[in-house]
Amino acid sequence: MRLVIGGREFDFDRRVAVMAIVNRTPDSFHDRGRTFALAHALEAVRTAAEQGADWIDIGGVPFAPGPEVTVAEELERVLPVVEAARELTVVSVDTYRPEVAREAIACGAGVINDTSGLRDPAMADAVAGTDAALVITHSLAAPRTPHPSPRYDDVVAEVRSFLQQRVSVALDRGVRPDQVVLDPGPDLNKNTVQSLELTRRLDEICELGHPTLAAVSNKDFIGETLDRPQPDRLAGTLAAVVFCVLRGARIVRVHDVRATVEAVRMTEAMLGWRSPAYLRHNL
Repeated sequence: MRLVIGGREFDFDRRVAVMAIVNRTPDSFHDRGRTFALAHALEAVRTAAEQGADWIDIGGVPFAPGPEVTVAEELERVLPVVEAARELTVVSVDTYRPEVAREAIACGAGVINDTSGLRDPAMADAVAGTDAALVITHSLAAPRTPHPSPRYDDVVAEVRSFLQQRVSVALDRGVRPDQVVLDPGPDLNKNTVQSLELTRRLDEICELGHPTLAAVSNKDFIGETLDRPQPDRLAGTLAAVVFCVLRGARIVRVHDVRATVEAVRMTEAMLGWRSPAYLRHNL
């Protein structure tokens, strides 16, 4: 599966793309505003690129409920970071607003990461006719909307069906199949047991035939499984990342770039996809 995304070629038969997270939000669930200031966001972009990130995902509005952020505010947060990152790596913008997507693509974003799962079909219109990739994510509720106690008869079957339906919407509106990336959305309107089941059966999502993104970094299903607070979930995150790769994920979205790049590259080498950086031992 060779795809050109953001002007760069990715061979997803033999490589995994590491997507770094840079949020220009004061209330992001993990970094709690650490990169909200523009200078801190730009420094995070440079650091992520130096540490080997293949993509950088820039967000201006969290998924979780919180204060209203206008379209103008979101653009003001996101576009300067897109401009700074576009020469360094593939740039993704995490947004559910078609108007933000259009501006981001015009500014140089190569990926639109829609956590709403095309709740507004106009998002597909914004991407159609461009070279940008579109990440379609599963959730039950719209972003910024609480959804306590989510219920599923079979979480994997229902997530898979939702994603199939939303892909059909995208294709009907002119998005090419090679532009589509799928994210089953662990933790998004799912409890820990449901997220673990979804991760365990991730191969059933990958069978849909589009690159699958695993957005597992520091999520609550890891914290509740291991009884670890937000700042202490790296080991669990790396285990989840490697497990998802073995189940078929080809993009992993993470906060801790260097550790994840090394875990992913080691996994690729053990699978026979990547040669060692050098050979010296016992030669």
